[in-house]
Amino acid sequence: MADLVIRYPSASRRSRLRIDPGGLVRLGSFARLVTRARRFAVVSDRNVARLHAGRALRSLRGAGLTATAIVLAPGERTKGSAQLARLWDRLTELGLDREDAIVALGGGVIGDLAGFAAATYLRGVDWIALPTTLLAQVDSSVGGKTAVDLPAGKNLAGAFHQPVGVLVDPHLLATLPARQRRAGLAEVVKAGMAVDPRLFAWIERHLVALAAGEPDALAGAIERAIRAKARVVRRDEHERRRGGRTALNFGHTLGHAIEASRDYRGPLHGEAVAIGMRVAAALSVRVAGLDPAARARLEAVLDALGLPRRMPPTPLSRLLAAMRQDKKRSASGVRWVLTPRVGHASVPRLISGRLVQAALLEAGACA
Repeated sequence: MADLVIRYPSASRRSRLRIDPGGLVRLGSFARLVTRARRFAVVSDRNVARLHAGRALRSLRGAGLTATAIVLAPGERTKGSAQLARLWDRLTELGLDREDAIVALGGGVIGDLAGFAAATYLRGVDWIALPTTLLAQVDSSVGGKTAVDLPAGKNLAGAFHQPVGVLVDPHLLATLPARQRRAGLAEVVKAGMAVDPRLFAWIERHLVALAAGEPDALAGAIERAIRAKARVVRRDEHERRRGGRTALNFGHTLGHAIEASRDYRGPLHGEAVAIGMRVAAALSVRVAGLDPAARARLEAVLDALGLPRRMPPTPLSRLLAAMRQDKKRSASGVRWVLTPRVGHASVPRLISGRLVQAALLEAGACA
């Protein structure tokens, strides 16, 4: 078991992160540790609820807490304003007040949606993240970003609302499909490439075990990636314009555009980010001074983990339109997170449209 407390500049804000193999059955005691709430809404989707909601509810109730499940449809389409409104209505029907709390039991979609509901319901209630996918365990559950998608783009309505606790149970990954596991590893690679060269080197040394999904290797990757992200977000909680947290968007400018332009029916988030990292690395060589050997290291890692090299055929015009909706855009254009060397991604910068279009075509976009 590993505990990490992230304290933010405001003394009243902190998150306790616990990595606890088998910890789902100890959710109740963890909830008692991190919040005074005694009544909980456990938000999940149908797939996760079938596997894990029963144990979560039993653990909360066994700790003397009241708990009710709210089960939503699975998939990215759930992370929209219509489902958010339904979730608000359900919380109201349950009579939850500001002394109560929400548990987000699921992957990134559930974490983002339930976290945003917690940020906005009654102007803010406590919430606990219990991520069930590798991607959510290493990335989206840490740092308090909550959001829903709008028709114009991904995560365009949201809030920073820190979970009072994040309970990471690596044993939950045993039910995760191999493709989802590989997609989650893309975010581990991103953390290394963007902010932690030691993590990236550790990934290279453990590639075979990670690719095979060996539990010990995955547990090591989870803890190292969480610690890397925690070091960044505690210094820049709200992702300031020139703050260090923007580095964690390495690969995401294109990754989000691929997802949106395919109407979230194509590559998984981690797969799209992997393609985005390949393109960002190519652009980094051309304009940020990245050594081509470092780009080759990234390519080799992504290849070994079975992550895609190219996007499905996607119209260039749709990708460019989606990127113009990116949160890192400015009045002067789309900004890309690049890196001059492994582990040192920079704040977003503008790049020649001609270079970007050439890189997108090379990555599989259609003219």
